[in-house]
Amino acid sequence: MDLKRLKIDRRTTPPPAPRPRGRARSAWPLRLAVAAVIAGLIWVFHAQLLDLVDRFRLPLVETVLVQKPSQAAAGAVRGKAANGYVVARVRAALSADTPGRIVELNVTEGQVVEQGFVVARLYAEEYEAALKRAEADLQVAEAFLVRGQAEARVARADLERLRSAQAGALADLEESQAQELLARLDHQRQQQLVEDGIESQQSLDRAQAELESSTARRVSAEARRQAAASACLQAEARVEVADAAVVEAAARVEVQRALCGQARATLDKTVIRAPFDGVVVLKDAEVGEVVSPNSQAGGSARGSVVTMVDFSSLEVQAEVPETSLGAVRVGDPALIFLDAFPEQAYPAVVDRIWPTADRQTATIEVRLRFLERDDRLRPEMGVRAVFTGEAGAATGEGAPESATVLLVPAGALVRENGKDGVFVVERDTVRFRVVALGPRQSDRVGVLAGLEENERIVLSPPASLADGDRVRIRRGP
Repeated sequence: MDLKRLKIDRRTTPPPAPRPRGRARSAWPLRLAVAAVIAGLIWVFHAQLLDLVDRFRLPLVETVLVQKPSQAAAGAVRGKAANGYVVARVRAALSADTPGRIVELNVTEGQVVEQGFVVARLYAEEYEAALKRAEADLQVAEAFLVRGQAEARVARADLERLRSAQAGALADLEESQAQELLARLDHQRQQQLVEDGIESQQSLDRAQAELESSTARRVSAEARRQAAASACLQAEARVEVADAAVVEAAARVEVQRALCGQARATLDKTVIRAPFDGVVVLKDAEVGEVVSPNSQAGGSARGSVVTMVDFSSLEVQAEVPETSLGAVRVGDPALIFLDAFPEQAYPAVVDRIWPTADRQTATIEVRLRFLERDDRLRPEMGVRAVFTGEAGAATGEGAPESATVLLVPAGALVRENGKDGVFVVERDTVRFRVVALGPRQSDRVGVLAGLEENERIVLSPPASLADGDRVRIRRGP
């Protein structure tokens, strides 16, 4: 096969014919498409692009919203203030006077109880048995007393009978003595008559016999009188013994009554009653636990059952710095603001100032008495006490005036051209606003005019910031 015939002779091959000019492809559509894409991207992300530009060009500022302050904050600007707590002047941790196990608990936290209400009971079967025994012993002693009194009455009656018998014996003795005297006189008279020969010996013998008979009757009457006197002495002794027995029985009755009262008092100690009208604020033990008045730390016995508070005795315990003590006097009005409800002011008055200071905290305790109370008050609630020192402030007359004050941070104030003001933010632009300043307290300043509630101002503005400048806002409160 001849390959030379397949060789191309480039010297004789003509160049390719050029394409017609009208059929060439244009580049403008592609350029327009690219421009449209770029424009679309700019339109879609123009906010982000502008924000990126502003991020490098505009100053970043922090703002704060102007709001009407609470009465506590406004009051703190107007007068001296101190922190404190609501406390109860009458508070009691109830416990039994005798150790025992709780078998009944009749209260819960927050329950209102009246004085004398049975809060809890302890195990008391042994004390009940001791009381029953003491009552039985008392009945026995009272029975012995009745018996002794009866025996004493019998002894006195017997003594009266014997005294009557003694009186009869004495009367018989006197009668026999009279008869003996009469017989003796008759015997002497008969003896004289016989000697004179007037009467016979027989008459004298009869007179002699009568004399001897009357003498014997006198002797017998004397013996009966002596016997009656001896019996009276014995009866008197028996009466004294009976009286002594009555006194002893009466003393035993008193002893048994005392023992009975002791047993009853011991039994009553197992019943824990409310000492005053109040509210149960804490349960320290439950049914089944042992309580003891002498409970020591770390022991298994509880020291108290419940804690009660008399809400009518609630007051405020405030710790006033020594540097502010000159503004506080007994009887001065004050306003109390609860941390939980700072919008309501409670009128109060300074009731007591402690006679000593706390060297560690450099404060002095002050007690304030509420002039008005409501159901919001609770023991141990945090409060802010404002010592206004103004007549009528304790009645709440100063609250409306203090409510018109707007408090702003002191760092937001600037001074331009000799005027105090703040930068108010309007969208992304700041405007310098002249304000009328009120009292200053710590890092806050009262604004009396020039600002409205809910306006946003610049906090700590840069020195280069001017009226009408655009700014970037750091999102804050």
